[in-house]
Amino acid sequence: MKLYTARLSLFARKIEIALGEKGLAFERVVVPFTQEKGYSPKHPDVLAANPKGQVPVLVDGDLTLYDSTIILEYLEDAWPTPALYPTAPKERALCRLQELFADEVLLAPVRELMHRNGPRTADPDRRAAEDSAAIQAEGKIAELFAGLDRRLEGREFFLDSFSAADIATFMTILYSERLAGPPLSDHPAIAAWYGRVGRRPVISQIVAEIAEADRELSVPVERKVSA
Repeated sequence: MKLYTARLSLFARKIEIALGEKGLAFERVVVPFTQEKGYSPKHPDVLAANPKGQVPVLVDGDLTLYDSTIILEYLEDAWPTPALYPTAPKERALCRLQELFADEVLLAPVRELMHRNGPRTADPDRRAAEDSAAIQAEGKIAELFAGLDRRLEGREFFLDSFSAADIATFMTILYSERLAGPPLSDHPAIAAWYGRVGRRPVISQIVAEIAEADRELSVPVERKVSA
């Protein structure tokens, strides 16, 4: 198998975690990325495989897939053990729903923080607009964290065992953390879960690689301390 990925791609890193958790060997093709130019110029193989021109792209023999959710589900179908989705229909649907929540609901306000680790515009009006949007986004993230915290009280994982729901949610929260989003110390159940999931060997390695990429590619982000 071959995976087209990027060092700071949340969605591609999700797939790397899934491959690692399942013990599957793969060739990693890292596409170019800089904070100044993003993914430009885009990798020609990615452009040919994905109409959106985005990683991750997985190539398994004569099969080429894009979109992290589609790829995760393919990996589960093709290599069902160790499982990353429950087998019961209700729990499997809940797992998919939590992944969707992480990828589309929680990530939406986190995206408003992404200017923090890239070069800032010289336009003062645009800077002010970005900062204002980030403050509003932090409030929304904290609100969503509160709901997740209630769900995780007394639980080891989102479902009965570690799953794709935990991978997706961990990655989105990791990106909130690296972009100086709301502190997890305000949400003890999330903080405990985050620490537990982050200690899994595959995930801890990915976290270390992202941290190294941040040191090389990003503008340092300082967490604001509330008065």
